[in-house]
Amino acid sequence: MNTFGSRWAYRRERCKYEGSIGDPIVKKQPDRAVLITDAARSQDEQFRSRQIRYVSMMGLRAACLVAGAVLISIRPPLLPLWLILCAAGMVFLPWAAVLIANDRPARSKAERAASAQARAPKPQPTITQHTPEPTEYLTIDLEPEATFEHREKR
Repeated sequence: MNTFGSRWAYRRERCKYEGSIGDPIVKKQPDRAVLITDAARSQDEQFRSRQIRYVSMMGLRAACLVAGAVLISIRPPLLPLWLILCAAGMVFLPWAAVLIANDRPARSKAERAASAQARAPKPQPTITQHTPEPTEYLTIDLEPEATFEHREKR
């Protein structure tokens, strides 16, 4: 027996276990939206990632400076080699940090393929030579005398 009351009772019972009355079970949506386009990351996200890379490299440079100072105070074996490595890190890291921070993010395969396709020479359309079809000309035969007489009348 399918009456309105029995449906309501069924839904009320189901509500105790599944959620609100009449609503189907809904799965929890992920917190982050699904990426459905090939759009690049926003400028703010790119800038933030470059800032993080720059600061981490500058932190490594500061660590080289501190390590050099500690090495001088404890005088380990091969001190000149360690100091040269620390000095190279202090000189090379700022240069590399600036280059990496100013670099754009790597292009995806789709972007590389699209730019390669755009740079590829496009074939020029060729003009095909059509051979003329043999045309049959209409020839009107007149007697030479008739043509001559016609000219004299003018």
